[in-house]
Formats: sequence, C-alpha cells, structure tokens
Amino acid sequence: MQFTTLNNGVAMPLLGFGVYQIPAEDTERAVSDALAAGYRLLDTAAAYGNEEAVGRAIKSSGIAREDLFVTTKLWVQDAPAEDNTRRAFETSLNKLGLDHLDLYLMHQPFGDVYGQWRAMEALNREGGTRAIGVANFYPDRLIDLIVNNEITPAVNQIETHPFFQRAGYQDLMHAHGVRIQSWGGFAEGRNGLFTHPVLAEIGEECDRSVAQIVLRWLTQRGVIAIPKSVRPERMAENIDVFGFELTDEQMARIATLDTGGSLFFDHHDPEVVSWLAKRRLDV
Repeated sequence: MQFTTLNNGVAMPLLGFGVYQIPAEDTERAVSDALAAGYRLLDTAAAYGNEEAVGRAIKSSGIAREDLFVTTKLWVQDAPAEDNTRRAFETSLNKLGLDHLDLYLMHQPFGDVYGQWRAMEALNREGGTRAIGVANFYPDRLIDLIVNNEITPAVNQIETHPFFQRAGYQDLMHAHGVRIQSWGGFAEGRNGLFTHPVLAEIGEECDRSVAQIVLRWLTQRGVIAIPKSVRPERMAENIDVFGFELTDEQMARIATLDTGGSLFFDHHDPEVVSWLAKRRLDV
C-alpha cells in the first residue's frame, strides 16, 4: 500500500474501501471481505446508514486499531451547530464502536458550516479525530473556509473520475495543503466507463482491467481512491494496482476524456442545494 501525508503529518492510505450504497445488511460481510483482502482505509458516513455494520466488521476482524484508518462524515446540522455536531460525532463513534476517528469529514458545504467546523476543530484538538476535512466543497467554498478558520481541511472528498478529472482544482488544493479524495471514481459505470475504448485499450497494453487502470490513474495522480464492491474477487483486483505504472502517454490519453462537468449533481444548482440542505437524518 502507498500512503499520502496529510497537512498535519498523519499518514493516510492512497487506496481504501468505500461503503456508499451498500445496504446495511450487506455491509458487515463486505467490509470483512475488504479487510481480509488487505484494505485498511474504510470510508463511511452517517448518511449511509451503515456505520454500525462497519463497526461490527472492524471488531470481528481482530486487526489492531492503529493499523486501520477509519473515516466517517458529518451530515448538515441545525443550529446550534456546534452542540449538534458534537452529538452527531459521538453518535457515529458509538455506532462504529471506536474511541477515535482517523478522519472526520463535513459531508456537505451547507447549513451552519462555520459552527460545524469550529466543533470539528475542537474535536481534532481534543484527539477525538486525528484529522478533519470536508467533502463536496467547490473552490470558492473551500478557500472561504480556509481563510476564515484556524485549521485547514486535510482532505476534500469530491467527485473525481476520468470524465470529471478536477486537475486544476487538485493543483489549487495542493497549494493550500489539502489532499484530494475521489468519490465516484468509476463514475458508477456511466458513459460506458468499463467498456470505454480508450480505457480498454490501455488495459490491454498493461494487461489490466479497466477498473485497475482507473484506480492506477487516480492514485498515480496522488488522488485518494475508495472503490466499492461487494464481490471479494473485485476487491482483490481493485487493491492490486501498485505493481505497475501508466506512462505519460497513457496518462495523456486518459486526460482527453475529461468533460469538465459532473455526471451526478451540481452543488451550485439551487434545487440540489435546497434538497441537500433540508435533508435531516433520523438519529
């Protein structure tokens, strides 16, 4: 496994296992299989509804806590956001059965962002979480958060895949010490990703699957990736991406696939903002 160093010195695996859209009843088995395959970075969220199942898999694995890197995410909080953030954090921690997190992310750039961030800064200082970061923050929101607060986010988890590559934004984040993490790395198969001729051709050249090419492309750029699968054979395939490198020419061919826009939803769309900002979790 390769690692990246966050802006506070914490080492984070470049490749992990995500559990978004895995039903709670299937999550424990999937995470157990992922841990058996060698994954040590686990990514979940309060909004996914499967933190307890992730926690059960961690407990039954027998893997030392210090060998795991566990991330979960804070959903949009009502005022007073600082109090509610701390309660949400404690709820997630209890569901996971852990005494601390490795990374706590603000899931959406909505609600009382600054109240939420102040509470997250306090949790970080107290040792409740080794690092804090954000998700789905576009450049304007990220820079505004950085310049108006004490702790710079360690990570920004955003949609990143061959059709929405975020290269310029990655450069901006790097300049401010923020690591980029991908969600939707396989674009959920949209635009025919798994059979795309450019990716398939590079796969044939490297004797690798399209999924492996995409994950190697992400990690070779320094993008933290969290692929999801419920099939052990795919888990094993997805983690086996550090034994080869893409050439500059292959990386350039993949760069031509960038459309420059989301395949899912735009956080600048008023309807999207309204839906996300008003959604509340039943906890």
